[in-house]
Amino acid sequence: MQDMLAQLEKLRRDAAECELIRDLATDPKKRELFDRLAAHLTQLASEVEQTMLRYGKG
Repeated sequence: MQDMLAQLEKLRRDAAECELIRDLATDPKKRELFDRLAAHLTQLASEVEQTMLRYGKG
């Protein structure tokens, strides 16, 4: 359970970092890339969290 929780926290931190980079980027293509990365990492975190709740590990 601790491993899954640690991975969930890492995904959330990585998503937040991508959002920060996106917000600071001046190049529209980089902004779009980091926006997509943040959305993907957020979705992965959500799926991990749902799995933890489904199997009683949350």
